[in-house]
Amino acid sequence: MRSLTFVSVLLLVFLTVDVYVFQGVKALTSSFPPTTRKVLYILYWSLTAIVVGSFAGTFFFTFEKWNKIFRTILISVAIISFLTKFVFMLFLFVDDIQRGIRWVVQKISEWFRPVPAAPENALAPASDAIPRSEFLLKAGLVAASVPLVGMTWGIVSGAHDYRVRRQKLALKNLPSQFNGLKIVQLSDIHSGSFYNKTAVKGGIEMALNEKPDLIFFTGDLVNNEAVEMKNYIEVFNKLKAPLGVYSVLGNHDYGDYVNWSSMEAKRENLRNLMNIHKQMGWDLLMNEHRMLESGGDKLAIIGIENWGAKGHFPKYGKLDKAHQHTDEAAVKLLLSHDPSHWDAQVRKEYKDIDVMFSGHTHGMQFGIETKVIKWSPVQYMYEQWAGLYKDGDQHLYVNRGYGFIGFPGRVGILPEITVIELVKA
Repeated sequence: MRSLTFVSVLLLVFLTVDVYVFQGVKALTSSFPPTTRKVLYILYWSLTAIVVGSFAGTFFFTFEKWNKIFRTILISVAIISFLTKFVFMLFLFVDDIQRGIRWVVQKISEWFRPVPAAPENALAPASDAIPRSEFLLKAGLVAASVPLVGMTWGIVSGAHDYRVRRQKLALKNLPSQFNGLKIVQLSDIHSGSFYNKTAVKGGIEMALNEKPDLIFFTGDLVNNEAVEMKNYIEVFNKLKAPLGVYSVLGNHDYGDYVNWSSMEAKRENLRNLMNIHKQMGWDLLMNEHRMLESGGDKLAIIGIENWGAKGHFPKYGKLDKAHQHTDEAAVKLLLSHDPSHWDAQVRKEYKDIDVMFSGHTHGMQFGIETKVIKWSPVQYMYEQWAGLYKDGDQHLYVNRGYGFIGFPGRVGILPEITVIELVKA
């Protein structure tokens, strides 16, 4: 059971933002007819009641059991509503600061200015209140529309706007037999979040159209439970490649974020999930490796369980075990879900691993990526969060994720199908 204190604090934050933003709403609608204002106020607080009430309910009931469409709508409305109000609140805060400064200046000038005697029939003194800036209110309204429009578009379009990202990797130890080897990488499917099966199928067809020699999946097949894959096994079992499909587990695959009735139920869920990998024809690597051989040359595919160096993510992975007996491989490719593993262990202790494939960050599903700018809030937690990174002769590729979790969309950081071609340096 989540902490009641934590829930109370979050609800207090939401309500504080709503009360504060409502002051701006009142100022913006002050010239409206009374009936119109009343309707708008009712709508405003009704939306707040629905969002806050539903949010509170998720902590006291099993949110994962709620209807998926209703759950998606609820999350969307809550996130978009909060961010829109938060942006508007920033302009209100600036307005309050300037009003406060003007009030102080007014009071100081009154202290140093002689006050003339008031005539007998003088009117009552004017109010000391400083009116709100109409410019800041309207500017705040325009700025608040940006997350409203952007995140709505991120749900409608961005969630399934799959992008193929191609990358050539030059490896000095690559045997000529493996020169030109094409790898498709997918990561972070999060099947429990999907609501458009047709679009998901379309992405898989895009991956298969690349005609890869190998396919890698780097973890988080589900949000929490194996049952989430029930309607999607038939979609992902289409992934085939001549040299095989290899997969590993991510932090969400273990069911660590569910209040299970017993430890045996949790273990059973993991067994079911592992069996789903097998049903789909994926070779799930649990701290082990596979050797590919061609013309006497060998390439090692090493896969470990989740190993995270950031936050409280678990360290189930045992790279020492998976790495054993790979000395004869000219090139070693590592599948490890969490990119923080690269800096924390791989670069320091396993210099012979040529390429590590990861996912996990999703690029936070929000950011800006152009030829000039590459930014996402997730970069303040993960130094390597999307794309290719290099240190000496070692490489790390972080896939931006195929699916989504939490917010049911993507803004700026679109779902990714990675195509990597290994070439001899």
